[in-house]
Amino acid sequence: MPNAVLMSLSALAALIPAAIWSFRGAAARRDVLFWAVVVVAAAGSATISVAQLFGPWQSGLSLALWMSIAVSMAIFIGLSLGVREAWRLAPLVAPYLLLLGILATLWSNVAPSDPLASSPDAWLVLHIAVSVATYGLCTLAAVAGAAVLLQERAIKRKQPNSLTHRLPSVADASRLQGRLLAASAVVLALGIATGMAEQYLTTQQLLELDHKTLLSILAFAVIALLLVLHRRSGLRGQHAARLILVAYLLLTLAYPGVKFVTGVLLV
Repeated sequence: MPNAVLMSLSALAALIPAAIWSFRGAAARRDVLFWAVVVVAAAGSATISVAQLFGPWQSGLSLALWMSIAVSMAIFIGLSLGVREAWRLAPLVAPYLLLLGILATLWSNVAPSDPLASSPDAWLVLHIAVSVATYGLCTLAAVAGAAVLLQERAIKRKQPNSLTHRLPSVADASRLQGRLLAASAVVLALGIATGMAEQYLTTQQLLELDHKTLLSILAFAVIALLLVLHRRSGLRGQHAARLILVAYLLLTLAYPGVKFVTGVLLV
């Protein structure tokens, strides 16, 4: 296990430059330095995720967090390449992923308590990939929602600060959270479907309402409700952002939360 700790420390170190960059203030630009620090951050978390997946298939809190960080950073890089002003979420994305990296490092020495099959079937692999992608998308949607809350609070109080100056505008952040939420709903629905398929192949039962499944379904219901309200009544701003954070909390309880209970508290 010392190797796991060393790898976690290395991946954690790779996240630090991006977090430091996010505090550059007015000097922050989508320049070569920006791309360098985000690519290094993504490479560090991706490397440890791939390395831990080799050998016997296991699932633990540390690996779940590192995979979530890697996918979230990869999606953020893609958004920064293709969506105007998406890179301005970095002051929230980088410190938050650094915090997750610290938690992953703290539990990197805890042996997984729920080993998976040595030769996982295709449905299980697909379900795991979809689950991680869902959590990454919802993480960035929640970050965009947090940006909306901070910007609207600053506007209401007429007290903008150095952080809100670096974040995208309310309109840009709202568009980002809407797109990410729609993508999250589609991928989460696929995740629930692949989970049901895997459950049926394993136990001949289509749906087992354990904590993870129930929380995932509740998260999907909140996201679907938000999308319907946005389409029919134009719900946006702080109200939409709060619902997004509720959905993200449910997914957090369903994914790393369940692993924390089973892999740490019950060990």
